[in-house]
Amino acid sequence: MNEAKLTELLERAGDRTAVNPPPIDAMRSGAARIRRRRTAVWSAAGTALAVAAVIGGSTALTNNTTTVVPQPPVAGNPVPEGMRLVGLGHVAIAVPKTWATNKLHCGTPTVDSVIVDPGPQGYCLVPRAAGVESIELGPLPADPAEPNAEIDGVPVAKQPEACTLVGSLTGQKVNFCSASVQIPSLKLTITAAVQGEGMEPTQMLERVFVVPDLTGVPGFQTLDLETSQAKYLAALKADGLVPEIVSKPAPGVPKGSVTAVSPVAGTMVPNGSTVTVTVAG
Repeated sequence: MNEAKLTELLERAGDRTAVNPPPIDAMRSGAARIRRRRTAVWSAAGTALAVAAVIGGSTALTNNTTTVVPQPPVAGNPVPEGMRLVGLGHVAIAVPKTWATNKLHCGTPTVDSVIVDPGPQGYCLVPRAAGVESIELGPLPADPAEPNAEIDGVPVAKQPEACTLVGSLTGQKVNFCSASVQIPSLKLTITAAVQGEGMEPTQMLERVFVVPDLTGVPGFQTLDLETSQAKYLAALKADGLVPEIVSKPAPGVPKGSVTAVSPVAGTMVPNGSTVTVTVAG
């Protein structure tokens, strides 16, 4: 049979064969079922990962293996790795564990330091070294600003960063920059500062937290020596802390005056903790 004859026979057979419309609805239905199955698979996988993140908080599935995923700090324990909380009342700021506490010379931080209840400082002019960062917890100014923000539901007044040119240890002029957060309910101001190169003060203040289950040990060194014990014990009790008084000789200090506290001022302790108060005997 030649090619022309074969073509003629195929055309005749095609004319005798009924051709129905294409099954569009069935095709669509089948495609929908495939999409639903794919969606169900991805939804199940996403739900499994979400449940794993909520319950376990530390694993994810990758190529049928379990991989540890770093998780953010949990509520109630906001301190990042390598840092410690320092504060007063239920407000605290996270500072590096390597930072000193009250490392000052004539009121000027000599190294990266958190400053809380530093006590009397000598009167002298000591330039801050370049790159030294500090966090200071102090009282509200005489004319505090109106709250313009909240931190964990607590109204605060955030003061913008301000920079001025100051003298340095090398005699060169460098920028001294600072920013602060005022917390009226605690009569507290947290000020971050840096001289020269370093972390921006506003970034440091992003580590301020409200920790309802912890209380900062109040300071005592700004109190009048002769009345410090009564005032300090009242401050402890007002914060829900329990004082335990220990008497030790302290030549030259009025009897009954507070000379030390443990844990030190600014330490965040569980609510209701006991604070040892050493007084001059």
